[in-house]
Amino acid sequence: MALIKKLSDFQNALQRLEEAYRKTIAHQNEQDYTFFRDSTIQRFEFTLEIAWKTIKSFLLEKDGIECRSPKGCMRDFFTAGHISEAEAVRLMAMIDDRNLSTHTYHEALADEIFAHIEEYLETLKKIFLYMQNLQTKK
Repeated sequence: MALIKKLSDFQNALQRLEEAYRKTIAHQNEQDYTFFRDSTIQRFEFTLEIAWKTIKSFLLEKDGIECRSPKGCMRDFFTAGHISEAEAVRLMAMIDDRNLSTHTYHEALADEIFAHIEEYLETLKKIFLYMQNLQTKK
């Protein structure tokens, strides 16, 4: 039951992140672009937080694996055969970017992280759909 709620929260967070990303792209050449970019990065941060906690619940329920940290969960998710090596590497990069954006603020860093959001969003959506499909086959 907890996994179903986490999947729902993950889906909502993904939708909000995609919405923010699309609005930022639409305002790319406008004065308030940095506001939209920074808002998108914040949505990325909380979406990734929800994602790793959903993966944590998924691993526990489906594989009996108890992980304790974001990177540990991503490694376990890969080791259990749920994602490819490329996806695992991308998830680790997401965590690194989230950590950088949370603890440091520089315009260049914000632009660099934002440049990865579309790729990150696609990976997170793919992982969400994978977990949702396995959950519904239960």
